[in-house]
Amino acid sequence: MTSEFRIGLISDTHMPGALKTLWPGVFDFFSGCDAILHAGDLHTLDVVNALSNVAPTYVALGNGDEGLTDPRLAEHWLLDFGDTQVGMMHHCPSPERKPEAVIKKQVLKRMKTLPDILVFGHTHFESITEVGSMVLINPGSPTLPHNQTLRPGTLGSITLKAGLADFALYQIEDGEVVPHPTIATLTRASTSVAISV
Repeated sequence: MTSEFRIGLISDTHMPGALKTLWPGVFDFFSGCDAILHAGDLHTLDVVNALSNVAPTYVALGNGDEGLTDPRLAEHWLLDFGDTQVGMMHHCPSPERKPEAVIKKQVLKRMKTLPDILVFGHTHFESITEVGSMVLINPGSPTLPHNQTLRPGTLGSITLKAGLADFALYQIEDGEVVPHPTIATLTRASTSVAISV
């Protein structure tokens, strides 16, 4: 049985565009991950192909991914990691602007149940928010953070281990991926001990 499981998070890569490959340090950051979740807006399969060389990769189709078909892509995902369910979709109502009931209603339109964790993208703004019993995490964008000009942005991770789940965001800078300067890691009790996908 696996006692720890690390999931890498990325979204809104919008590539290739002005940038042909992800910044230095990104693939090193994902090295050792058991899975990578991309919350959409790939634009082409280039990024998912590169990420799949590092770890199994799942992608939630974004509004910029029309016409892309691949078994690694779906409108949404509901993945079981032991007793922990991780859902992923591209667009979710902003937890900062919408009440819990609206968020839950939108999630249940796509998934048969509310997951323990929901990964989403679309906004290009990184965040970790507790909404009722769920933790919502948006890794932001590594290439167009906060919908501004091309520059190094952000990534995320979820670490599941015996009794605990850690949610963290990271900043890409100078060829390295470092802890986010302003958003602290959230640690939450988890029922997941045996973790599998």
